[in-house]
Amino acid sequence: MKDFIWPVRVYYEDTDAGGVVFYANYLKFFERARTEMLRAMGYEQDDLIANEGIIFVVRSVQVDYLRPARFNQQLQVSAKVSLAKKVSLIFEQVVTRSDDILCKGSVKIACLDAQTLRPKAIPEILFRALRAHH
Repeated sequence: MKDFIWPVRVYYEDTDAGGVVFYANYLKFFERARTEMLRAMGYEQDDLIANEGIIFVVRSVQVDYLRPARFNQQLQVSAKVSLAKKVSLIFEQVVTRSDDILCKGSVKIACLDAQTLRPKAIPEILFRALRAHH
């Protein structure tokens, strides 16, 4: 399956005093791409909470910052499931500008029971859909 791609415009609020994207904001870009990927698959996170009783949380992140992005640039943020287990997912994500790779990350996501915050299996139909994005 092809990587899901989400366009992101760099706003002034995304930059630091040096005029480049603040490092932590790449995590926000990653989050948006994962959320929009789920949405494109037909899954809204608030519906998953209400109907399935699950939430997705970030368990760990590994990020490599390669090149800076600046105010008003148009970026592309990818999201691809590289590993799908019953209660966790690993996404490989890349931020690019044209052909330049700016940032790469690996994000481990855990599926939790929305009430108890304990690990809970990803609903089977969603699990199969996510594996298709593997």
